[in-house]
Amino acid sequence: MTISTNRLLRHMSWANQRVFTSIQSLPIEALDSYIVNPNWSAKHILQHIVSGSDWFAYWLTGADWHDIKLPHAISEVAEIAQLLEKFDAVAIGESEKPDEFITRDVEGKLVTNLRSTVLSQTVHHATEHRAQLIDALECKGFKPINLDDIDLWHFESYENRKS
Repeated sequence: MTISTNRLLRHMSWANQRVFTSIQSLPIEALDSYIVNPNWSAKHILQHIVSGSDWFAYWLTGADWHDIKLPHAISEVAEIAQLLEKFDAVAIGESEKPDEFITRDVEGKLVTNLRSTVLSQTVHHATEHRAQLIDALECKGFKPINLDDIDLWHFESYENRKS
């Protein structure tokens, strides 16, 4: 049996949107939450998740990347969540293509990776930083979404309800 990369990417996108939506119910002070390093505050992690998704879209398609602004207001979290949804949709679409090597210019050096490697890293990156984000918020006493509520079990229930 093989696991569908497309399904994992759809789960990632769904989980990303659920997390970003949960952040929008928190007070503005939540954006300054961090665990140990203030350079990795919630607002920096949110920006990093979106910037990473943009980077992976570049890897997959060669499309220009964007300057993702650091959210300083809760309304700005909604704005970058829309960008994230767009970039995640690119990855989902790319998962329908055959696996092949993709070469991109990375800081003046040509780098080659398989499409499957980029797609796998897309999922891994988002998962890692969603957990980091939730931990930073909980560390400072904020109650965002519970990570168990966005696991694959819940995603499967969500998809079954849709059909």
